[in-house]
Amino acid sequence: MKQTFGSSHVPLSPAVRAGDFVFLSGQVPARPDGSIVSGGIEDQTRQVMENLKAALALADAELSDVVKTTVWLVDARDFGGFNKVYGSYFESAPPARTTVESRLMIDIKIEIEAVAYKPR
Repeated sequence: MKQTFGSSHVPLSPAVRAGDFVFLSGQVPARPDGSIVSGGIEDQTRQVMENLKAALALADAELSDVVKTTVWLVDARDFGGFNKVYGSYFESAPPARTTVESRLMIDIKIEIEAVAYKPR
């Protein structure tokens, strides 16, 4: 059984539960009002991580439930700053992760999607 959580101004669900797994759509460095965080990779990563936490909460899950993330960076040279902030959110038992350099759909530096395991 699939259950969707949240709404968006684009055709996607921020979080979808499928059994014991929660799949999050890619989160970008947008504030709750929709404005994009300006500044460097650290500020943008921090906002993305807060957005991941908010999307997880929609499905009654937390960052500690995340088992896999996929990260897109516009510039691989931002990896160090990204990794510093990302690591502060996963201090113990970090999830599996794939990180790639890619052009993104809007003018941002980072996007992260996640999969969480949260038994009902």
